[in-house]
Amino acid sequence: MIKRLTKILSATALSLMMCASLHAAEYEIKMAVLAPEGSTWVKIMQEMDKELQTKSGGKLALKLYAGGVSGDEVDVIRKMRIGQLHAGAFTGVGLGKIVPAVRVLELPMLFQNYQEVDSVKAKLLPQFEKDFSAKGFKILGFAEAGFVNIYANKPIKTMADMNGTKMWAWEGDPLVQEMYNALGITPIPLSLPDVLPALQTKTIDGVYAPPLGMIALQWFTKTKYMTNVKLANSTGAILITKAQYAKLPADLQTILSETTEAYSKKLIQKIRAENTQALESLKSNGIQVVEVDGDAKAQITKASEAVYTKLVGKLYSQALLDQVKGYLKAMR
Repeated sequence: MIKRLTKILSATALSLMMCASLHAAEYEIKMAVLAPEGSTWVKIMQEMDKELQTKSGGKLALKLYAGGVSGDEVDVIRKMRIGQLHAGAFTGVGLGKIVPAVRVLELPMLFQNYQEVDSVKAKLLPQFEKDFSAKGFKILGFAEAGFVNIYANKPIKTMADMNGTKMWAWEGDPLVQEMYNALGITPIPLSLPDVLPALQTKTIDGVYAPPLGMIALQWFTKTKYMTNVKLANSTGAILITKAQYAKLPADLQTILSETTEAYSKKLIQKIRAENTQALESLKSNGIQVVEVDGDAKAQITKASEAVYTKLVGKLYSQALLDQVKGYLKAMR
């Protein structure tokens, strides 16, 4: 009995010591995550935090600000630049506010599958690392939300069906603005938290998102149809300011870089798997899948490709666009 009690007390003491060390990290990285609490993105970041603390012996930890409590991505970037935040998990929209050229990865109808996405991103990573470094940021790992579809309250099978449809456009996103112009969609610029109320009041007719995003943000509760076309792949990345990274001792820099890279890959694979599961969940909750025939898809693709040239000089160079096209041509 005494031996058992001793073991319990020892275990309790060890647990308390571990908890104390976890809450007294010498280096705490304040990280903003736009995704809501309980989402896959946040859960993975929480797992990563635990591993960082374990590997560093409690010296390194994350303090997560999830669900947009730190503002939208423009707010997060501003707070990172003045030191209020140190890191952030960004969508392509946020990344594009720092390095516009990264939006080449989100061009409509560009990628056909994840193999193409992974190959092109890997080839462009060294250049993007230099571009973000020049702006004072370090890429800790790529991430993504997955392929996006159009969700609406009317079936959209053709470009003619898109004409005049009022759809959410991420506020201040030049790529989506140009894409909507090409497809005949009427853009309604809104910040992310305003989208669900806009669907509820019918201020907008539809949205674009990956299946998992539709569930995480509860947008599926106010839409009826999903157009079965992979409109674009929604990319993302985890960034830290170079200033904050430089404050870390060399061993902690290595732990942070290696751990984040590993968890970024884990996140991507999990998001892809859960998007497949989420699609089935959406169907079981009443979302009707609208199939697009070959001619309609070809028309959408042709209109989308016109967007590529229009964004040259605004977001990326012709050389970068040609480079991406070249990679894809070689793969196909």
